[in-house]
Amino acid sequence: MPKPTFTCPDLNSFCLLDSLGLTVTGQQTRRDRAVLECRLTEDDRWCRNCGGEGVPRGTVVRKLAHLPLGWRPTTLWVRVRRYRCADCARVWRQDTTAAAEPRAKLSRHAVLWALKSVVIDRMSIARVAAALASSWHTVNDAVLTAGRQLLIEDPARLDGVRVIGVDEHCWRHTGRGSHYVTVVIDLTPVRAGTGPARLLDMVPGRSKAVFKTWLEAQSRDFREEIEVVAMDGFSGFKTATAEELPEATAVMDPFHVVALAGDALDQTRQRVQRETTGHRGRSGDPLYGARKTLRTGADLLTQPQERKLTRVFAADEHVEVEATWSVYQKIVAAYRHPSKKDGKHLLQEVITSLRRGIPAKLIEVKKLGRTLNKRAADILAYFDRPGTSNGPTEAINGRLEHLRGTALGFRNLTNYITRAMLDTGGFRPLLHPHLR
Repeated sequence: MPKPTFTCPDLNSFCLLDSLGLTVTGQQTRRDRAVLECRLTEDDRWCRNCGGEGVPRGTVVRKLAHLPLGWRPTTLWVRVRRYRCADCARVWRQDTTAAAEPRAKLSRHAVLWALKSVVIDRMSIARVAAALASSWHTVNDAVLTAGRQLLIEDPARLDGVRVIGVDEHCWRHTGRGSHYVTVVIDLTPVRAGTGPARLLDMVPGRSKAVFKTWLEAQSRDFREEIEVVAMDGFSGFKTATAEELPEATAVMDPFHVVALAGDALDQTRQRVQRETTGHRGRSGDPLYGARKTLRTGADLLTQPQERKLTRVFAADEHVEVEATWSVYQKIVAAYRHPSKKDGKHLLQEVITSLRRGIPAKLIEVKKLGRTLNKRAADILAYFDRPGTSNGPTEAINGRLEHLRGTALGFRNLTNYITRAMLDTGGFRPLLHPHLR
């Protein structure tokens, strides 16, 4: 390791003030904060109107919140000199644009620090505001504005997108109902094995028209590069994809296919429970006690779980549950098969077997069969294009749930969309190169 070279202590460099066009003239350390008195390094004495030389007319103090040093809030007292033109009598102040935006209460370094804290460390706005000794609204407006300008509105952000996922997301629960948005996820890094999925956009509403309008708003080059669209069973997303991305392949991801089969199993169990006992599942009921075991993959069952299922299926009145469970396990086994070719063949056999010949009593299985046969091409397309599952989309939905919990909820959808983009938009490596 080479011997380090030291220079004389420089408070301007240490506090990153030299890049703001400021120099320290005094300091005051309090218990709750540190205050640095500064002046601008440039005189700015020439009139912007006529070019004449100005005469100093006193100073004013502009207070700026700076990045905290040692987690102690730091405030800059910038003494700004006023000038009066001797020729045209115009009055102006020294230009402080290098230190902060006009009328801003945070220095440029403070804004960048706040943005990094929110994106990289996933800190709440309240915690960042406390560290800067500023109001919540001041910090929130600064972070959202900087995030949109520096990250979200970057035209190169959509370059290289080949695989996308689309899903609905509930962003707010109210007494009058839930409010939904449509989320579009970039699955290209997952398929290529280069990184995690990232949020591309979030659009108010959930319908075919919402997704179709979003696709229409994108550039022609972007639409032509899309090869695969992963989605759930909602037919509106399928139709919008076919109309706007005719060359792209629609893939119904395994997560939702297995979820459909699992829902059919739960509905069958609940129906049989009511028909045989006359009431909903209660503690001590065989079917109710096996509800979680029924949703466990057959290859993951322990011996006690196998014995529990054997006892449940031994009852003649539970034969419909056993039949639905068998279909569910075949679907799970097809997706878990180590060979994609063989897995596709197994799932094709399951879908074909559900076309006809299903007993009338198995109403849940018949409904499942109709759905699977209708979307058979999309379901089987997954095996030809592995890595196009919407599972990462569901993972991002989980992170958004955590974001709402950290913020104690959102009422403004615009702010929520921006915060969601900053949190899950894949911007962390841009702000912190070591996270690449």
